[in-house]
Amino acid sequence: MTNEAWLVFGLGNPGPKYEATRHNIGQLVVAELASRIGTSLTRTKLRSNVGTGRLPTGSIPGLPGPRVVLGTSTGYMNESGGPVRQLADFYGVATERIIAVHDDVDLPFDVIKAKLGGGEGGHNGLRSMTAVLGTKSYLRVRAGVGRPPGRQDTADYVLRPFSKDERATLPMFVSDLADAVELLINDGLEAVQQKFHSR
Repeated sequence: MTNEAWLVFGLGNPGPKYEATRHNIGQLVVAELASRIGTSLTRTKLRSNVGTGRLPTGSIPGLPGPRVVLGTSTGYMNESGGPVRQLADFYGVATERIIAVHDDVDLPFDVIKAKLGGGEGGHNGLRSMTAVLGTKSYLRVRAGVGRPPGRQDTADYVLRPFSKDERATLPMFVSDLADAVELLINDGLEAVQQKFHSR
């Protein structure tokens, strides 16, 4: 049985070694959303850190909005599909209400894009989600982290911390990404695309 809840899953790797890396920006966004709705992420038996609450509606101040389940994996990026599936099943979240927040090397740093479905672009977290969910038809909020400089390996690049210049604007970028997730849930995909794709 499904309900009206949304699952927002921030892709990334576990542990302090990876916390501040480009690959973990999805987890930073989920932490920001948890802070906004006054919840904390707690480790569960579902191979995830989970927090639940309600978003503000955006249009009517003070009125409780949609119920959200916020999650990050306690395992590695290439195993993301299992925890997403477990959370969706446990909380009764329909696939079309699953939002993956993830890094994207095909977008410049500080660029935000949202879409439904599509390819994985070599992203192991998305690849795992698609395989386990059995469909590409889930929502994605894509956080641009830029291409690696020179001949640096892409895998090595995304597992490195943000540069000094990037760190200066990272808090605002994460805040904007959280805004994009809220807008996606409250007003739909087209509203996010109109607001963020042209910025």
